[in-house]
Amino acid sequence: MEELTTYFSDFTTTQLQQLTALKDLYTEWNEKINVISRKDMDNFYEHHVLHSLAIATQFEFKKGTEIMDLGSGGGFPGIPLAIFFPDTQFHLVDSINKKLKVAAEIAAAIGLTNVTTQHTRAEDIKNRKFDVVVSRAVAPLKDLWWWSKPLLKKGVSPNGLICLKGGDLTKEIFESNCRPRVWEVEKIFTTPFFKEKFLLHVAL
Repeated sequence: MEELTTYFSDFTTTQLQQLTALKDLYTEWNEKINVISRKDMDNFYEHHVLHSLAIATQFEFKKGTEIMDLGSGGGFPGIPLAIFFPDTQFHLVDSINKKLKVAAEIAAAIGLTNVTTQHTRAEDIKNRKFDVVVSRAVAPLKDLWWWSKPLLKKGVSPNGLICLKGGDLTKEIFESNCRPRVWEVEKIFTTPFFKEKFLLHVAL
């Protein structure tokens, strides 16, 4: 938890309780279903929760904003963001149901009322639109934008695709035909883990 409180100082008591509970819950579920690499659990808060919250350092989601977490897996970045923005609605979507079930169970266990889940592929969602799509290390930017664009509302702020990615993105950005705004996460969180990790925003 120290990894979080170093960078965020205004958590409510409820948020601190929810964040503190996450590691034990994920550890327990990880013994049944491999949601997070077991060697990664020692760095759970830095590698998963803090990384997810990089989005919260650059974006403020207003009450009632509807966000889809594309390829959420076990709930990242959706669950940490849902804790951080309790008045924002998060819809976690993944094609692997067992991981999504873990995310739903953990959200329920910590009392998150702003999280829903759907076992589907993003391209099969036809009846909903969202203000923002978030994603973490799921697919190339070209694919993420192709899947996200039809699901996004126009005329809202912020809008578009917000994603966390790593490595040399030069070719990936070029091939996407997008012009994302890019932040270096290592300039936000100054530990070595965040070197060559980036936050991208493609506005609609």
